[in-house]
Amino acid sequence: MLEIFLILLLQLIYVPLLTLRIIFLVRNLTALAAILGMAEMLVYVFGLALVFNGSQSILAMVVYAVGFGIGIIYGTKIEQKLAVGYIIFTVNTQTKNIELMETLRNNGFGVTLFVGEGRDGERYKMEIFTKRNREKELISMIEKFEPHAFIVSYEPRFFKGGYLLDRRKNQKMKTG
Repeated sequence: MLEIFLILLLQLIYVPLLTLRIIFLVRNLTALAAILGMAEMLVYVFGLALVFNGSQSILAMVVYAVGFGIGIIYGTKIEQKLAVGYIIFTVNTQTKNIELMETLRNNGFGVTLFVGEGRDGERYKMEIFTKRNREKELISMIEKFEPHAFIVSYEPRFFKGGYLLDRRKNQKMKTG
């Protein structure tokens, strides 16, 4: 029975490592992905060895599969907590909400405003670039001032320059 528990435990370590490695690769954090990949393969090999060398092979295989499924859920939750990377929000409103823009800017969010024409008249589009770990905070602020805003978010694959990056460079120069 100890082997079965160990197989489950190894899967609960292996699959989150797999999930994080893939996410880090997508975000171009290759060195970190490589380190996780090595740890992932060690855990994987140990887990498979237990499955195929154990006397309860069918039960071990089922536990291995169940552990994989649970590990996916666990890995996703870990990644959401880490919130590595950046996100862009596009917020469409019917009014030019100066109070919302000032609140966002005073809280460290860079906001760019565009004016466009919708079916029923002028519309205002704000683009906001931020770290993923501030996503909930940003949505909360937007909903407080513009509960009917249309909000879309997406993750950029590449970016260069701009308010947020300039601010980070200035902070590093002050501390370094």
